[in-house]
Amino acid sequence: MDFDAVLIAPRRAAMIRAGYWRDKTVNDHFDAVLATRPDALAVSSISAADGGRRDFTWAELDRLANRAAVGLTRLGVGCGDVVSCQLPNGWQFVATYLGCARIGAVFNPVMPIFREHELLFMLRHGGARVLVVPKVFRGFDHEAMAEGMRPQLPDLRHVVVMGGEGKNSFDTLLCDPAFDADPELKRIVTMNRAGPDDVTQLIYTSGTTGEPKGVMHTSNTMYANLTAFVERLGLTAEDVIGMASPMAHQTGFMYGLLMPVCLGAHAILFDIWDRRLMARMVQDDRITFTMASTPFLIDLSQAVEEQGFDSRSLRIFLCAGAPIPGAVVERARRAMPQTRVIAAWGMTENGALTVVDPEDDDERSINTDGRPLPGVEVQIRDPRGNPCATDQPGELYVRACSNFGGYLKRPHLNATDDEGWFQTGDIARMDDRGYIRICGRSKDIIIRGAENVPVVEVEGILFKHPAIQQAAVVAYPDNRLGERACAFVTLKPGATFDFDEMQRFLAEHRLSVPYWPERLEIRETLPATASGKIQKFVLRKMLREEAGLE
Repeated sequence: MDFDAVLIAPRRAAMIRAGYWRDKTVNDHFDAVLATRPDALAVSSISAADGGRRDFTWAELDRLANRAAVGLTRLGVGCGDVVSCQLPNGWQFVATYLGCARIGAVFNPVMPIFREHELLFMLRHGGARVLVVPKVFRGFDHEAMAEGMRPQLPDLRHVVVMGGEGKNSFDTLLCDPAFDADPELKRIVTMNRAGPDDVTQLIYTSGTTGEPKGVMHTSNTMYANLTAFVERLGLTAEDVIGMASPMAHQTGFMYGLLMPVCLGAHAILFDIWDRRLMARMVQDDRITFTMASTPFLIDLSQAVEEQGFDSRSLRIFLCAGAPIPGAVVERARRAMPQTRVIAAWGMTENGALTVVDPEDDDERSINTDGRPLPGVEVQIRDPRGNPCATDQPGELYVRACSNFGGYLKRPHLNATDDEGWFQTGDIARMDDRGYIRICGRSKDIIIRGAENVPVVEVEGILFKHPAIQQAAVVAYPDNRLGERACAFVTLKPGATFDFDEMQRFLAEHRLSVPYWPERLEIRETLPATASGKIQKFVLRKMLREEAGLE
């Protein structure tokens, strides 16, 4: 595969000179930890379904990575070939990625929730040579799906099945202990390692807009972010990283896999989210850091409240993906007084870009999405491209050391100008301290009769209502005003809510009447990505279909 990562070379000299790109790969970081802490715990892999647990030291993980490298080589995978992995969080995911890194293969994580429609596009577009899947996960037969797709994927040579049996099983193809004695082992795992500017990860955008694009990252782009992130939060090798966010999503991949290797820290991986299990593991394994979206924070707070788990070790719960309602932070602080709720904002294309300081007051995480990390510049621009005044919303542009290499086969969509400014598609404002607040996606703006509706503010008020579990406000078409606002909500168990109550509550909070949603939809669930982001494009599509406009 030829990777058109055209955004790397033009900024290499400046990034090296500034010290943001340090030319270190995951192999370099892993080798350094292996040399100093071979017998320390590296990874614990937790299965929520049966409570099963596997623990691996760095030396043991090294052997697993070498086996995966040998196995992939025997499957014909070479430097620059794409290996797609649909596994849930676990040691097999980690070993597969590390094996790819040792032979220069490009790792393509894909979400376990994806089915034929998404996978056929991604695997064709990326030219995947190998697909690694679970046999069955959460009741779905991934092996049957993968085999059924093979006739439509001419580049795909092998399907590897975790939990399977026979010649296609993960244990046979990528984890055979006999590979430890392969006479070519040392050559295989050292001769074709990717360089720091080679594409090492191909990851598709998470699907909140409905238009997946193949994001290309190098070791330099990802570790430039992680270095600054670790320094901002004060993380060290003594931290215990708990990760339930899917590692096929950039959150789980960068901060649950790459970051622990960079730190030499113990990572505890959960294949699915289970709030009680996470709370118990915080207590028993002294987890100090985790990162997920708001619904996960709500769940963990509830589990600690209900079950009385000891959460004192958890120093940081970093929350990204959507604004954190004040009521959620307040509840979390009551349930887990030692835990700082840290707001952040980022993208698949860049990693986390703005992060609240751990020393900041809670209001910073409630009312902002943090300030830029070192190596990150931000601009808020008006429709004419001019900088916005303080606290005025506009389109957010970033220029970052962690900016991606480009979209695979779609350089015309890279949205990066000659000066390195990336058009994020987000609407934001900046306060006088340099902290930003994401106001929504540019596509999420609601313009009602030429008046912009402050969507995030409306959602934040709705979230304070004691009956509401989730809230999302989206536009629906209107012949007279152009657009009107519809509030989609889910309710807490046993709670009731209706349109009149919504209006009463908004009036109580003194929200301007033109900003009130003019429609209410109560649903059992809202469509969301596996990382918890509500897919507003799906909600808009539902409303347009109901209006007969699709």
